Amino acid sequence: MKWHFLYMMLFQAALILGQDRLVIDKVIAKVGSETVLLSDVEAQYAYSVQQQRTAPSKALKCQVLQSLIGQKVIVHHAKLDSVEVTAEELENQLDLRIDAVLRQMNGDEAFFREYYGMTTKEMRENLREDMRQQILSQRMQSKLLEEVVITPKEVKAFFNAIPPDSLPYLNAEVEVAEIVIKPKVNEEERIKALEKIIDIRKRIVDDGEDFAALAQKFSDDPGSGGRGGDLGFASRGTFVTDFEAAAYSLEKNEISDPIETEFGFHIIQMLERRGNRIRLRHILIKPDITDIDKALAKQSLDTLKAQIEKGDITFSEAVKKYSIEDVPSYHNNGIMQNPNTGKTFFQTSELSPEVYFAIEEMEVGDISDPLEYPFPSGETYYRIIKLLSKTKPHRANLEEDYTKILQYAKESKKNVYFASWLEEKFKDTFIKIDEDYLVCPDLDEYIN
Repeated sequence: MKWHFLYMMLFQAALILGQDRLVIDKVIAKVGSETVLLSDVEAQYAYSVQQQRTAPSKALKCQVLQSLIGQKVIVHHAKLDSVEVTAEELENQLDLRIDAVLRQMNGDEAFFREYYGMTTKEMRENLREDMRQQILSQRMQSKLLEEVVITPKEVKAFFNAIPPDSLPYLNAEVEVAEIVIKPKVNEEERIKALEKIIDIRKRIVDDGEDFAALAQKFSDDPGSGGRGGDLGFASRGTFVTDFEAAAYSLEKNEISDPIETEFGFHIIQMLERRGNRIRLRHILIKPDITDIDKALAKQSLDTLKAQIEKGDITFSEAVKKYSIEDVPSYHNNGIMQNPNTGKTFFQTSELSPEVYFAIEEMEVGDISDPLEYPFPSGETYYRIIKLLSKTKPHRANLEEDYTKILQYAKESKKNVYFASWLEEKFKDTFIKIDEDYLVCPDLDEYIN
């Protein structure tokens, strides 16, 4: 099970703490109003030894202790500064953690208990205080770093401080924008899909056939189909509006009438409800997209491209009017974001082959012909691409790379600012360490 390693990391500390605190725990450090427990250090230390594949050592244990004390310093001053975490925020974050694991386990709470040695309720309680402190720490850091601004003069000074022979050599990069459309389903195929989902519902409701078996056989949802249509537990806001409205109106084991969404036609069965959290299964039937539908989609993009090039509409206006909202670029005037960096620049090697070959001979400002766009859902959409900027391989410089250098300079200033703040708070905060447990020379100057 590939998923279990990720979630073992998420829950490892909570599991160790929950099992060991009853037996060996004690306070080994006081940090202002906060405490560090022996189990905190030992759990994180064991994890660090495993992850770093290094031999156990006092130096590593001291690093772990210093890191935990630093976290407690942040939390202590967050409370002094009246940074708050509401009960609702905390419960929502706990829901996200637990639900993520349950979805991977097909909503099977018995398996969860067998695997982790505790119920989901017990896991929530083990995670609760750690999660509260994590949110407090993140919020305090965000509050501090919001104050950091950087001027053009500082950007230039940051750049000039880099030795010329240390300036990075940057690969060719591009910025691109897109307009994405989904081929429209013709009415004949829509009716066929509706008739198919009606027949499947009849086989379940009237003929007594098994919902899960029919989902495995017929559902066009690749994620849930193999699991018998099971969607696991989810909270309000997880599903598209029409689907969710129908789902929350169902009683336990009730099967909905066919529901039409942007994905196709669904029937939904309510398996379990826990307050605002529900566990569903569904069968999805997607109408077929014909070659004629695809040709019409490409034709509409050809027409739109001509209108943009004539100046009848801007690319940005066309994005808002015609592009689908399911792509992240829609909310950024069509500009695509590099998933590897979170920025809008792509090295040419990071582009999909169809985009790379489309823009290879284009000049900045040109718009491509319509391209096929294999969507994550498995469907084929279409898009046109506009080349916004293009650089050749070059040594980093202020003229071409100012935005990047500004980002690096600001991150550097944030790191220095936060390190300075933390150093100051270490000195101003009451810290006491149980030296019978561990003596760490680097912490001596802070101990009261």
